[in-house]
Amino acid sequence: MTTQGIGNGAKRAKEPVLVVIQLSGGLDFMNTLIPYTSGVIYDARPTVSVPAEQTLPIDDRLAWHPAAKALKDLYDAGNVAVVQGIGYENSSRSHFRAMDIWHTCEPLRIATEGWLAKTVREIDPHGENPLTAVSFGRGLPRALAAPGVTATSVSNLDQFGLMTKVEQAQERAHDLEIFKRMYTPGIGTGIVMDYLSQTGRDVLKGADMLATVPGEYASTVEYAANPIAQSLRDVARVHTAGLGARVFYTQHGGYDYHSHEPLMHPRLLKELTEAISDFLADLRAHDAADEVTILAFTEFGRRIRDNGSGTDHGSGGGAYIIGDRVAGGLYAEYPSIDPKDWLYGEDLRHTIDFRGIYGTVLEQWLGVDPAAIVGGTFEQIRPYRSTLLAS
Repeated sequence: MTTQGIGNGAKRAKEPVLVVIQLSGGLDFMNTLIPYTSGVIYDARPTVSVPAEQTLPIDDRLAWHPAAKALKDLYDAGNVAVVQGIGYENSSRSHFRAMDIWHTCEPLRIATEGWLAKTVREIDPHGENPLTAVSFGRGLPRALAAPGVTATSVSNLDQFGLMTKVEQAQERAHDLEIFKRMYTPGIGTGIVMDYLSQTGRDVLKGADMLATVPGEYASTVEYAANPIAQSLRDVARVHTAGLGARVFYTQHGGYDYHSHEPLMHPRLLKELTEAISDFLADLRAHDAADEVTILAFTEFGRRIRDNGSGTDHGSGGGAYIIGDRVAGGLYAEYPSIDPKDWLYGEDLRHTIDFRGIYGTVLEQWLGVDPAAIVGGTFEQIRPYRSTLLAS
């Protein structure tokens, strides 16, 4: 097994790393991987559909949106596994509830532990490294929250390193307040306050260890100035610093396009896909891509018919597993676009449960038993050519 440097100058075996990208708002899967030869799509979506001749075909049925060229290039290179029709039974159309379900793997009840927090507990059961999980963005994602589990949260690595201790403490307090406001309505003040009292400001204590990381990083890759590109740059900097981080969390917002989708969707896709491409190029230049898998997900898809300006909340979306060890291609089944098969007469039906995809990454990539984390046994896919796990 190959090695990489760690912060104290020693060497350690490479360990599998998971980078999660949350696409907040509900990415329009049908307008990302487009069934471009279907007349049904153009009849149902006269406003938001992309003319077939402008799409980027991958076969005689499906094509990438032209703004996703950077992702198509990675797909053509065999580095992108597209999970088609991901979702769950009785999909919620509420942003808060849907994201809560994706974060906790509990569609039927309100849960108090995030799936990645439970994963961190398996990877680092004694909480020895506060950087086992690192989130970039404001507030701590529910997926990383569980009593007794530490996850480090930093909004911006450069800005944090320049802050005084007082300013850092203020930012931490602000992030915890965001967490409290986000989750109190769903799970109640008591549980939220119990969580904060048990983990306290220790959920962010690893940020102190990150202050020197920017000064130790050099790269020829020029990331764009948008938030997702900068967050992935921060992931690259922490990962290549060799501080033992195993789970990274990032977020890219703006996908709730009930209106102006023809303008918003291409901009967001370009930001996202080019950021991912730059991130992988950066990791490769640092000999640090081999151990990284990216999982990009969104809380639901959009409805089949457009509304004259955009699309409304739906189901049957898509997810993406990306990396140098990925066996690229299409996985699960693209939901039927025949009108007789539409769910509720307006939605795509999901064809694979999201908990099976989590299980895939947990078991096949991280080497963690997924059953207790995702709440059962669900169909998995086989998206890897090879992994770092012992055979």
